[in-house]
Amino acid sequence: MPLYEYICEQDGTVVELLRPMNRADEPVEDPEGKGRTFVRKQSTFAAASPGGSTSTSWGGAGGCCPCGKNKGGCGSA
Repeated sequence: MPLYEYICEQDGTVVELLRPMNRADEPVEDPEGKGRTFVRKQSTFAAASPGGSTSTSWGGAGGCCPCGKNKGGCGSA
């Protein structure tokens, strides 16, 4: 089941919920009962490597250049 993030429109509080995809955009009850409104937030994905670094970059399709070609293949230095 996917994990979705929702952000409060009033104060920026973020909550995470496990929900089926077909319920992703349904209203979210305020977990603190304050009557706040939450909307689904665009989430980012991060993966940790065995060395402990984290990457959120999608990068290219391969090679050493962000475009996916070998270094300098697109004219970048």
